Amino acid sequence: MNEIIKEHKEYKEQILMMAKINLKKSYKGSFLGAMWLIIKPVITIFVYWFTFAIGLRVSKEIFGAPYFLWLIAGVVPWFYMQDMLTQGIECLRKYDYLVTKMKFPISIIPTFVSISKITIHLLLMVILIATFWLSGYPIDIYIIQLPIYIMLSYVFFTVLTFLLSILSAISKDILNFVKSIVFAIFWLSGILWDIDNIGNSILAKIVKLNPVNFLIDGYRKCFIKKEWFFEEPITLIIFIAILIIITIITVRCYKKNIKNLADMI
Repeated sequence: MNEIIKEHKEYKEQILMMAKINLKKSYKGSFLGAMWLIIKPVITIFVYWFTFAIGLRVSKEIFGAPYFLWLIAGVVPWFYMQDMLTQGIECLRKYDYLVTKMKFPISIIPTFVSISKITIHLLLMVILIATFWLSGYPIDIYIIQLPIYIMLSYVFFTVLTFLLSILSAISKDILNFVKSIVFAIFWLSGILWDIDNIGNSILAKIVKLNPVNFLIDGYRKCFIKKEWFFEEPITLIIFIAILIIITIITVRCYKKNIKNLADMI
């Protein structure tokens, strides 16, 4: 862990530079350029809105807010999570030349990839806040905890991506497996439906232990539910515990495979 922290301190300028380069690669070569960072999420949100509001006619309110606002408060944070699970875990393979041909700290690769993705996430958060305001649901004091959930999302998925990128470098089966279950994670994490509607209270509690659900619910607490992050201490403690366990596993996995990663990729 000390070695990883030291590498991040020494290469902090390179991390920001590589994050900028990675961000530019997301829209390089397209006519609309950076606009695609917004167009793609907007199209996705429109499809969900049309499907549920027009097609399925889901018009009920959830926690006093229209379903559409409740929906986008969960879908927008998911975009970052999805990118990290589908693109972030390939970072060591994508930047294999940094691993095999240059003396470059492997530990900072997932970091600058995550920074580039969280930058887009922050921009979408601004649009999300504006959407609520224009819809007649002004932001109140609960929004001050939004940076907490953004930071928790960033730390959790950066660490998780680091672990999965190492494992996927060792075996492509890990990469294929994670990509194959992203769709299931999306549908089982209460992003499109309210977990509180589950009739079985025990099953509902189990679903809420999902770290993705914890984070999605956190964003909704800022915009819709109007609850503080410390009002459900048990779920918070469980999330932190899961994060610590993943961090320990990641550090050990990194330490064990660091010398052979260049040959594995």
